[in-house]
Amino acid sequence: MLRHSSASPLLSLPGAVPAEAPDEGVAAHYGDLFREQRALADGSGFVDLSHRGVVTVSGPERLSWLHLLLTQHVSELPPGQATEALILSANGHVEHAVYLVDDGETTWMHTEPGKQEALIAYLESMKFFYRVEAADRTADFAVVHLPAGSITEAPEGSVVRETPHGRDLFLPRAALTSFAAAHGPAIGVLALEALRVEAHRPRLGLETDHRTIPHEVGWIGGAVHLQKGCYRGQETVARVQNLGKPPRRLVFLHLDGSEVHLPPHGTPVRLAADGEEGRQLGFVTTSARHHELGPIALALIKRNVPTDAPLIAGGTAAAQEVVVEP
Repeated sequence: MLRHSSASPLLSLPGAVPAEAPDEGVAAHYGDLFREQRALADGSGFVDLSHRGVVTVSGPERLSWLHLLLTQHVSELPPGQATEALILSANGHVEHAVYLVDDGETTWMHTEPGKQEALIAYLESMKFFYRVEAADRTADFAVVHLPAGSITEAPEGSVVRETPHGRDLFLPRAALTSFAAAHGPAIGVLALEALRVEAHRPRLGLETDHRTIPHEVGWIGGAVHLQKGCYRGQETVARVQNLGKPPRRLVFLHLDGSEVHLPPHGTPVRLAADGEEGRQLGFVTTSARHHELGPIALALIKRNVPTDAPLIAGGTAAAQEVVVEP
């Protein structure tokens, strides 16, 4: 089910193949997955992320208020500086991941497709007497990703979120088609996902489930600031950081390239020595075909699995690389 009233207009471009969940509404690719990956890695083209939710927070107290709710230190966030943050449950489980930038008057953030309504509902419940206004801007603004190294100039007046992995533009949705015509080639989300897996970057709803805590998937430091408190779930973060280890850990998998099919999200991961009937130790979170590395994946497995143990994902042999230390 699409999260907007209509699919992206860029699905009408030549070769466009619609993406599947959770990325319905935009293109998976435009006919040549590896060419698109290489272009993205070289800093060319753009990725249509217009299916992602866009939320803004305005008002003079927006940053101090968000500082109380988010895992990131944002009370003095300078205009134009990108950051990312989580919202946790009272037990420290990840509920939302937001990617934000402040333009000096408004904080702009994008989140997973379809998550903006729940995010807005939570923000509204926490307003109390603060002078802030949260708004769902998904119907009016589209996110477009420009890869690192791109020389494309952001359209005048657009909000830009610049990171080491590239720039996210918040464009008026009505300008999406003209932007594509001027700044192609368009690149599908599968290419971006392959580079995300290569970079070991977690994604809410894929690398996470209802039990995930930030330590398990490598969000400490990047999305969780350890020198601040005052947010829901902070006690769990501090306890794991100071006294223990997370029960699971994210790993990167090199998959057997002779297999025709990639193991989908949720595929059981086991010790290769135990075979396909062995005890399940975790599950594949995202798999991809990479233009240089071949079939790769991220998986969430039990912390005590030996780091040198050969694994299998379903029936596919998998060699692990450590992402989160055991």
